[in-house]
This record gives sequence, C-alpha cells and structure tokens, in this order.
Amino acid sequence: QVQLVESGGGLVQAGGSLRLSCAASGNIFSINVMAWYRQAPGKERDLVAAIATGGGSTWHADAVKGRFFISRDNAKNTLYLQMNSLKPEDTAMYYCAASDSYNFKGPYDRWGQGTQVTVSI
Repeated sequence: QVQLVESGGGLVQAGGSLRLSCAASGNIFSINVMAWYRQAPGKERDLVAAIATGGGSTWHADAVKGRFFISRDNAKNTLYLQMNSLKPEDTAMYYCAASDSYNFKGPYDRWGQGTQVTVSI
C-alpha cells in the first residue's frame, strides 16, 4: 500500500510562485509514474503534470507548460511541482497521484488528500 501526503499549498498573488511537495511511503517500488492533478470547484479533475519514476521523463499540460515543472527526488521519495507565474485560473485543489502503469495518463489508483492553491488578483 502507498501513502501520499501533499504539502505546500497556500494563498499567493498572481505572478507569484509556490512549490508543492508530495511525500510517498509504503510499497513505493511498485510505482512507475507519479502525477499532479487539480480540481477547481464545479470542474473535473485534470491532469497537470506527470513524471516517470525511473527515467525521469515528464509530461506537462498545455495550460501550465513553461510555468509549472514536475520533478522528483527518489532518495527522499518526494514528488514536487514548482509553480511559477501563477494565474487566478490556477486556483484549485491539487492532488498527488501514483500509478503502476507506464502511461502518463494512468490509470492512477493512489491519491493524496490534496492541498489547496489559491491565486488572488
């Protein structure tokens, strides 16, 4: 079983930066892909970025490409999302997810509890 715990969310002004962290524990050796999703009120949960835990290749959604950067520290079993040039439309609950598949799109079956990011004008 894998446990995922996110941290780093908060309130920031537009144009600012935040770094989200996701600490993984448990049977992490089965994980091949990790990702960040986000869900705004009344909207679907969307994939923001994903990373292969082995080779480190990454994928970023067009909406965040060039502003957000996913990375991982395997020694610390921690996933990160560096978010720069934040916009009000980035406001959402951000979730960490893990998958045994090798596909960036999942399916993801392990989820953290989420961390709220709010971007003010």
